[in-house]
Amino acid sequence: MEVNNAKTGGSLQISTDAIAKIAKMAMLEIDGAMAVECGQTGFKKLLFGTVSYAPNPITVELVDGIAEITVNVKVRYGCKIPALAEKVQQNIKSSIQNMTCITVSKVNVIVAGVAGESEAAQ
Repeated sequence: MEVNNAKTGGSLQISTDAIAKIAKMAMLEIDGAMAVECGQTGFKKLLFGTVSYAPNPITVELVDGIAEITVNVKVRYGCKIPALAEKVQQNIKSSIQNMTCITVSKVNVIVAGVAGESEAAQ
């Protein structure tokens, strides 16, 4: 996204990578969200050679200055997934909008895995 500043004659550009990083940090603030995952389908494609790279666990689509975010997340075993996903959505949306002034139309949460008790203890 690019914003022009008439006062200074300059511009501000915010990359989708920067927005994805904000989304990741906001997601990890939520208790029960353990990690950002690539998702099992992307991993299978990588194993069988149909894709030459691991898919990005966070995607940001910007259309006319409005963002749509998709995050793949691993959750802690025992969490109520719908409530956790709603908190993740709200935190990501508010963090991105507050930090960048970019409107977020929606945040899609894909639960790509569940952390077992041994992983959650780490």
